[in-house]
Amino acid sequence: MASNGNGSLANGASTRGKPIKCKAAVAWGPSEPLTMEEVEVAPPGRLEVRVKLLFTSICHTDLSFLKGENELQSKFPRILGHEAAGVVESVGEGVEDLAAGDHVVPIFNGECGACAYCESDKTNLCGTYRVNPFKSTMASDGGTRFSVVDGTGERRPVYHFLNTSTFAEYTVLDAACAVKVHPKAPLDKMCLLSCGISTGVGAAWNTANINTGSTVAVFGLGAVGLAVAEGARLRGAARIIGIDINSEKFTKGKEMGVTDFIDSKACDKPVHEVIREMTDGGVDCSFECTGINDVLREAFLSTHDGWGLTVILGIHATPKMMPLHPMELFDGRRITGCVFGDFKGKSQLPDLVDKFMNGRLNLNFDGFITHNMSFSDINKAFQLLEEGKSLRSVLHF
Repeated sequence: MASNGNGSLANGASTRGKPIKCKAAVAWGPSEPLTMEEVEVAPPGRLEVRVKLLFTSICHTDLSFLKGENELQSKFPRILGHEAAGVVESVGEGVEDLAAGDHVVPIFNGECGACAYCESDKTNLCGTYRVNPFKSTMASDGGTRFSVVDGTGERRPVYHFLNTSTFAEYTVLDAACAVKVHPKAPLDKMCLLSCGISTGVGAAWNTANINTGSTVAVFGLGAVGLAVAEGARLRGAARIIGIDINSEKFTKGKEMGVTDFIDSKACDKPVHEVIREMTDGGVDCSFECTGINDVLREAFLSTHDGWGLTVILGIHATPKMMPLHPMELFDGRRITGCVFGDFKGKSQLPDLVDKFMNGRLNLNFDGFITHNMSFSDINKAFQLLEEGKSLRSVLHF
């Protein structure tokens, strides 16, 4: 199936209700390169949509799962990927808020809009469709929508990943995990809202509530860390300190609003002591974006006693535990985790996109896209990310 010039589908009616064969990058096991396979994508089930993906990008979470770092991928073969944008090809029974031709962004942390969690203003989790790294099937029936004929000629199910599975030309999503966006929004940029930008910007806005004059420390200047800096910049933070072991990231950090840089490898004392000296006692908020326990401790200790807040954004390996003593929280410092920037995806992201489109939000999407590549080059894109040579490689189908 082809799309026309503005991304809408040209012949969706001809495939509605039928399986579609397409290309997908399949993970057959941890630490194995993805292989391009022809997969069959079933029609969407109840409360599901099938989406023709036009762009997908690669996040460190995809890399860590592919390498088996968190021991969460017990099901193979699997289609990874969770940052993308595309056009709805067809909808399943009961879907009322989406239709064929809608431009959508998949989200790994869904929102049904009707459960106690979705109706609460205290969380962005959903009772049914929240992020679940152990989940590998669809919510409606516990089945998969992907299948492949393996080397022996046997048809095998291919399992899902983070509610999204975007390393394929077509994917099936729970409707709760598909966000309808402005029809003229550039989808190559919008795909970054599936994870990186929403997570980092939202952490600054929603979780930490950064405001004018705040002091901030960002540990790890990958895409999420830089999105935190971008969010803090947009909120008027007075000082944004970026900490990384790769000094080459400092140029990009400055573009995103970072005002001060610390090369943690070059410090002759613990980083938190350096930050306390720089900020007269510590920053108001710190953000841990590395998934490294020792870094988390430095982030926690870099905040000001009495009111400092540390936000955890990094994906930490199992079974490591928090590097804190409970009594350390008695000095007024707080620590919290953050999922998807505390955004309620379906109800809040469309407004963010609308503000970007009408010029009321100057969010620097382009600054995060370091490479534009063909989907067939996906393993090269993973290599660039692992070597620290890319922030986001956007792959086009």
